[in-house]
Amino acid sequence: MAEGRWRLTAHAAAALLIVAALTACTPDPTPTPSPTGFASDEEAFAAAEDTTRAYVAATNAIQLADPSTFEPLFELTTGEQNAFDRKRLSEYHAAGYTMSGVTTINALEPEAWDEASASVTLLACFDVSGLEIEDNSGSSIIAPDRPPEQSLMISLVRVGADLLIDSIAGAEESNVCA
Repeated sequence: MAEGRWRLTAHAAAALLIVAALTACTPDPTPTPSPTGFASDEEAFAAAEDTTRAYVAATNAIQLADPSTFEPLFELTTGEQNAFDRKRLSEYHAAGYTMSGVTTINALEPEAWDEASASVTLLACFDVSGLEIEDNSGSSIIAPDRPPEQSLMISLVRVGADLLIDSIAGAEESNVCA
């Protein structure tokens, strides 16, 4: 009988070792998205960076003579920024302005992520030294003292499945362009 107990105990111990080994090999569960759709701060910031890069690309593709080129930019914005871009681009188009050159992103840094409001804030440094806007006589409308780099705070909010730019404001006090 003692031998029978030993076999049972040996079998039980072997089963426990197998279960323990299988449990140890089980991968960590993947993060589940929050109600805002992001599984982590890093994911939220990555989405904000993607939207910001798409916004700059859409800005660089604008042809002021062709309002249909404005639409990709409008699709990346909401709220205050959408209203600002619509007004500005409509005025530039109506005035017959032309735009040449490009804006480039020198830096993007995570600033804040608020899961409750589904908002993300980035600090950015945009190089605008190559961007020119001219009136219909060929004169620049850019202020001559415009700095070649702009420190900006970009606020984005979740709208449906998308993360959209809600506002872009100066952030001279940040050191992102330094």
